[in-house]
Amino acid sequence: MNEEYTISVFSENHVGVLHRITTIFTRRGINIESITVSESEIHGIHRFNIVVSSTEVLMEKVVKQIEKQIEVLRAFFYPLDKIIYQEIALYKLPVEAVQNGTSIEHIIRNNHARILTVEKDFLVVEKTGHKQETQALFDELKPYGVLEFVRSGRVALSKSPQRFKDYLDAPELGKRNTDEEVRELAENN
Repeated sequence: MNEEYTISVFSENHVGVLHRITTIFTRRGINIESITVSESEIHGIHRFNIVVSSTEVLMEKVVKQIEKQIEVLRAFFYPLDKIIYQEIALYKLPVEAVQNGTSIEHIIRNNHARILTVEKDFLVVEKTGHKQETQALFDELKPYGVLEFVRSGRVALSKSPQRFKDYLDAPELGKRNTDEEVRELAENN
């Protein structure tokens, strides 16, 4: 049975890494729900957060294939209960939406969102949260004429107390650990 997983990949910042990683998913017929890439806490190392729906067995195979890429230092996969995550969404609305009463202000407050900017013809609302929360706000704002909407990919951190730098400093970096071995290392440190 398919479950939602977040894959975290740590790699050097080289041209073509993203393409080679996404090709692994394409070849296996796995659709990427979201992907976010940014610098990590270690200079020169980037972190990919990739969200997919698949089986644990297939995730193990995919992560092993990802780690075979030369620029990839490590890759891990996590079910939802093993991560802390958020997304950000921006909603562009016509300025008339707030001029015709305070109901839109109540919607924004009730959804713990905020007005990011107000321009002559439009305003932009920002909301962080899980996908269901940002989608719920979109659904509430839709009657007011949403001009544009964008949601980021997932940004996520594992609940493990282990720091990624500890994996880099480990003498066994040359040997790839299974996810179970990684969990044991994290629990023992």
